[in-house]
Amino acid sequence: MADDLRDFRAPIDLHTHSRMSDGTQSPEELVRSAAGVGLGTVALTDHDTTAGWTDAAATASEIGITFIPGIELSTRYGWQSVHMLGYLFDPADEPLTAELERIRSARLTRAESIVERLSADFDLTWDDVLAHAAPGAAVGRPHIADALVTKGLVPDRSAAFATLLHPRGGYYEPLYSPTPLDGVRLIRAAGGVPVLAHPATRGRDRIIKDVYLRRLIDSGLAGFEIDHRENTDDGKAELRRIAAEHDLVLTGSSDHHGEGKPNRLGENTTSPQALERILDESAYLARGV
Repeated sequence: MADDLRDFRAPIDLHTHSRMSDGTQSPEELVRSAAGVGLGTVALTDHDTTAGWTDAAATASEIGITFIPGIELSTRYGWQSVHMLGYLFDPADEPLTAELERIRSARLTRAESIVERLSADFDLTWDDVLAHAAPGAAVGRPHIADALVTKGLVPDRSAAFATLLHPRGGYYEPLYSPTPLDGVRLIRAAGGVPVLAHPATRGRDRIIKDVYLRRLIDSGLAGFEIDHRENTDDGKAELRRIAAEHDLVLTGSSDHHGEGKPNRLGENTTSPQALERILDESAYLARGV
């Protein structure tokens, strides 16, 4: 794998989702779509699961584009959900796989509880939700949202998250997640490269505070996903300042979810130089796997 990845081609999209989490395409369909829009390299970063890697990698090899294995790890900083992208780690690493299983189990329990609450007020069942999840997928709120859309209770997934599934909607439950610091340490210990996903969606004043951010960097945080449609201009400016100060990697990605979100493959991309640095920092890749 190591030699093949060094032959990657641009354009590069390092943040996408399949039906193994909350996307609407299979891993194979996602990779074919990436090639169809002209991408030369694509990462699959499903939430808290590596279940789509094998199929995505096989399809990428078949059609001649580069596949980067990744994940979007759920973490929590106080009340704030923080997503941590991890690339090129050992998928069999026991501490990381155990934590992923704990998160997925908590996500399932939470989803069942939310549906139970909703079903008291709306025509919605657990089977309605499962109909929107692929076998083996990490079932969560996006699948509930899709079921609400199908039932005609909300017009689209965005509306579901803005109303019934919003923390102030009356049906929300928090998800168990490790801290961002634990997330960085777990990914690095598994030989991977951690990058904060879309960390400036609420502007420069809502970025993780400097003291904690420095702890993340000191523990191995490699960089920031800066070119993302939800990052604000002032937030991106602050991220660039911090990245320059600490020599961090800056990536750009679509965060594509198929039809689940308006994000389109390749709408933001990562430079070849940034991907080279990620490849260089992967201890798992350095083993020659």
